[in-house]
Amino acid sequence: MKKLLISPSQMNLSDADNLLYQNILKLVPDISLNLMAVKVENHPKDFAGWCEELLDVCQNRINFSLLEDKQLPVVKKMAQQLQQALTLQQLKMLRIAPWPVLATFINNKAEQLALNEQLALVNYLSSIKEQPLEKMIEEDKLAYAGKHTANHDPSVYQFDVEWFCSTKAAKAFHLALTECPHKLDSALSHIPLEGDISYEQYAAFISEYLAAFVGLDDDKATLAPATRLLAMRRPDFFITLSQAKLELLSQALGVVKLNNRDFQRYWDDVLMTVHTMPWFQSSLPESEQEQTLWHIKALLPSLFFYSDLQQAENSNYLKLLNKPKKASATGNLNKGQKRGKDSAEILVDRALTAEDIPEHIKNMRDSIVAEVVKGRSVNETIALMRTIFG
Repeated sequence: MKKLLISPSQMNLSDADNLLYQNILKLVPDISLNLMAVKVENHPKDFAGWCEELLDVCQNRINFSLLEDKQLPVVKKMAQQLQQALTLQQLKMLRIAPWPVLATFINNKAEQLALNEQLALVNYLSSIKEQPLEKMIEEDKLAYAGKHTANHDPSVYQFDVEWFCSTKAAKAFHLALTECPHKLDSALSHIPLEGDISYEQYAAFISEYLAAFVGLDDDKATLAPATRLLAMRRPDFFITLSQAKLELLSQALGVVKLNNRDFQRYWDDVLMTVHTMPWFQSSLPESEQEQTLWHIKALLPSLFFYSDLQQAENSNYLKLLNKPKKASATGNLNKGQKRGKDSAEILVDRALTAEDIPEHIKNMRDSIVAEVVKGRSVNETIALMRTIFG
């Protein structure tokens, strides 16, 4: 363990990496005996590998039963700092990596990233993005905007809608989305669905996006929700940002930290920087699997933030899918919640297109819709009908 702890001092670390290393070392004295009790055979020669090895020690190999209560926060803090350091190493790799390196990294971490689920979200939104927000059912509108609710029936929305950028904490944005979605539609209309995008088109979007908040009780128009709308419309061009990720991404790109209202610097310092990177400028790969990633390449930096299996397992989709069913006459939604009939009809019709749905169940559409309006999930209602009627 001692050899592992001192090995970065023999690496050619940048000033930023050395600062991260020194901050991690400051935590060692409080848990030194516990760390020394862990046998280490792997001694990486690079800082990213070192972070992964020590993080594994902190999460899986240290004897937690021997830790005192006051030491637990120290281990947690060390793990968090190692995750941040690892994220920074991975993001910095984007600056020089060619496409094959990028694709290999993502495919090797597909399970931790819940990659299939994230791709399912993008594919779903691609199928509805030509429809105006104002005309979408509430579930689709929130899926597009990045806010998960109990109404996102897992039999229809087989993904966490908050991948890439959650907007659930953006109260002003959701107020605008509720009260004037037509204004957000007008803003998005400046962004073409394919082809080149000019700065003038982006500036027109921002002008109307900001105008959508004027006159609302909460008029704080912030950058992160705007990037969500833009990226879901053009995942090949716009990068999603979140408040929590601004600092690390700014460090990795070598720019002054953005704040959540830096609309101009988002274009100048983030988009224009990423668009010049080798992997971003690469030609369409031959592999069909890699082509799927290439077509949403502006979303890929989100996959280079630290992730593990726990993150994948904490998907809102899986939580809702595996939520214990409560015996209730009102169904699965919270007490007092009901779906609108239009919303219920669309969700039921989508579910009934599945190849394994028998014709006699499809003929019960109106009865299924009635139950879904009351709050029962589409999946549970269809399952109940199949149990009763075969």
